[in-house]
Amino acid sequence: MNHDVIITCALTGAGDTASKSHLVPVTPKQIAESAVEAAKAGATVVHCHVRDPQTGRFSRDVALYREVMERIREADVDIIVNLTAGMGGDLEIGPGETPLEFGPGTDLIGPLERLAHVEALLPEICTLDCGTLNFGDGNSIYVSTPAQLRAGAKRITELGVKAELEIFDTGHLWFAKQMMKEGLLEDPLFQLCLGIPWGAPADTTTMKAMVDNLPANVTWAGFGIGRMQMPMAAQAVLLGGNVRVGLEDNLYLDRGVLASNGQLVERASEIITRMGGRVLSPAEGREKMNLKRR
Repeated sequence: MNHDVIITCALTGAGDTASKSHLVPVTPKQIAESAVEAAKAGATVVHCHVRDPQTGRFSRDVALYREVMERIREADVDIIVNLTAGMGGDLEIGPGETPLEFGPGTDLIGPLERLAHVEALLPEICTLDCGTLNFGDGNSIYVSTPAQLRAGAKRITELGVKAELEIFDTGHLWFAKQMMKEGLLEDPLFQLCLGIPWGAPADTTTMKAMVDNLPANVTWAGFGIGRMQMPMAAQAVLLGGNVRVGLEDNLYLDRGVLASNGQLVERASEIITRMGGRVLSPAEGREKMNLKRR
């Protein structure tokens, strides 16, 4: 069991969740306020996407990321900022016998353009989604090829930003270890992402199998989506890891009760405390993850 736990709060994500809960932050001001709420509730790290303030849809606009970062840095809290670098890998295959007629959900760019906001803002951590994945039950695919991943990993390392490797399936973990073997990454973090159809399922056996295949002595966390968010948080702690909660992955505090990010952090913190652990402050989290404060 891990007794000194990092809680990451994933604030908003990119999915169609803003239409399902009025508590999902959309504007840069709302996202930053939610980050402050999570920090005051005890989060060590906030994981940030941005959305178009007019439509609520995902965005890659560097100006929106800059506003979120500035607002968080100007707030009266200390929090580690982790920016997504996963946007720009979405491919919606055309229907039926017209697969090359890509759908409106397609947003596909190169590996370095996916890092434009990371290069401009230099957060302490950014993510790297470590493989291609059928995403959901339709024609949507998240695309991240070995060549793209090598280019992205190399650039993140050059920028001096800590990479958090997002692992959605066992092959992703295999390739993440290959990038480490090739010297493309320095002391990366690992995030085991469970429950996304059709990646690795959110269950004990799968998480344990992935943990058993992690490189030695790495800092890792795990999460499950939906109603498996808190069970997988407890499971990650028991297996020696850290946890991620937040509205990117789950909208509910209890059955039928919509949650805020702060409430989800408080629930996770209570679980950890009742298990005999404690939640690390951002300063302690930086020490554990070998981060340089920006």
